[in-house]
Amino acid sequence: MTLRNDEKDASPKGPVVVRENETSVLGTALSHRDGDGSIPPAINNTDQDVELAEEEEKDYGPPPDGGLEAWLQVLATHLINALTWGYAAAFGVYQLYYVETLGLPASQVSWIGSVQIFFTYVICAVSGRLADAGYTRETVAVGTFLAVFGTFMTSLARTYWQIFLAQGVCIGIGLGVAFMPAISVLSSYFDKNRSFALAVSAVGTSVGSVTFPATIQYLTPKVGFAWAVRVAGFIALAMAVVANLLLKPRLPPRKTGPLLELKAFSELPYLLFSMAAFVYFYALYFVFFYINSYARNIIGFSDQDAINLLLITNAMGIPARPVAGFVADRYTGPINLFTTATLAVSALIYSWIGVKSRTGMYVFSVFYGLTIGTNQGTFVASLTSLTKDPQKMGIRFGMVETLCSLATVAGAPTAGAIIDHNNGDFFWAQIWGGTVMAAAAIIFVACRISVTGWRLVKI
Repeated sequence: MTLRNDEKDASPKGPVVVRENETSVLGTALSHRDGDGSIPPAINNTDQDVELAEEEEKDYGPPPDGGLEAWLQVLATHLINALTWGYAAAFGVYQLYYVETLGLPASQVSWIGSVQIFFTYVICAVSGRLADAGYTRETVAVGTFLAVFGTFMTSLARTYWQIFLAQGVCIGIGLGVAFMPAISVLSSYFDKNRSFALAVSAVGTSVGSVTFPATIQYLTPKVGFAWAVRVAGFIALAMAVVANLLLKPRLPPRKTGPLLELKAFSELPYLLFSMAAFVYFYALYFVFFYINSYARNIIGFSDQDAINLLLITNAMGIPARPVAGFVADRYTGPINLFTTATLAVSALIYSWIGVKSRTGMYVFSVFYGLTIGTNQGTFVASLTSLTKDPQKMGIRFGMVETLCSLATVAGAPTAGAIIDHNNGDFFWAQIWGGTVMAAAAIIFVACRISVTGWRLVKI
């Protein structure tokens, strides 16, 4: 078996791999030898432990980087992204309906979307570790069931707390349980084309964020809100079934090891990326949640035209994401492109302050959609490029997502509180959003420098 250079130093000198837990087993066995020097049968179980260790250390070869099975994983993850992040990005439509119907302050309603996103992220460390341990199919099945079940329960909800529990808690947990294992599986199939594959799968986010709000928007006047949500639930069910059938883990399970890989935070690039991601996610959903309200209350859009803006913003990610992945793989590297796009997002949020016309809103919607699509299309690839061991991809990515959950749960309500405090004026909320995103970009620059220094290289 040929080892890569970065594996040679960590490789065992003999044919047997012994981990810490196995060393303790061997010590126990040696201390309980029989008189003839043999190990008692009840303790002689180290062969099984060694076999497990050797299975985990077995070289399954390089990622195929293509082929039918690999691209089917892209399709499966595409559908999972459509169901998870597509649903989350569509909350602006729900928020507009809930404010109009329930008469609640925007900041209170935004807690539903923020809690949904919070649970989606906070559960990622657990679901990622379960995926690494070999429970990918089971985890995704449970997650997609909860997401679909929560959607149908939302259609039956009548009060704020019923909506909060169904859409915020149940769907949020389901999305988080389903998302992380799919990303972990897909990353193991690609190497040189990983950014492109992840970006193509991320197009699902744009597809879902157009499909779900369009379904709610255009069916509600015809069949009512409840049945519009149920139709969205059936669409989610179809996506979930196909994704579960296609998803196929490539690497063996990593049964041993801690639940959390906390030593990853001792790596400066990973630590800086985690800090930057926390700040980034604090402001990420601000525009998605409030572009409708701004268009309707400040510019004078109708409800339907305001929702069309959100659809345009989300749809722009369909061409932007795969192009971003291709450019990252071939020319810039994911971290360089992601950092540049984060700076551009900050500039666009600042520019939103000057938008005072219908034409300006449409122009802003298009440019913001293209930029945030490029930005989000390279986020996962940027983080995976900092992880060399594919068997730890799930937990290392999941820990960052769990950390970011604390930022996402506070982001939109913070913006809503600023808007409410200023009697519906968006100026200071826009200043807040642009500044937070600029701070994230600065920390991402520091992360990049910690890897390569000041050299202009592809990373």
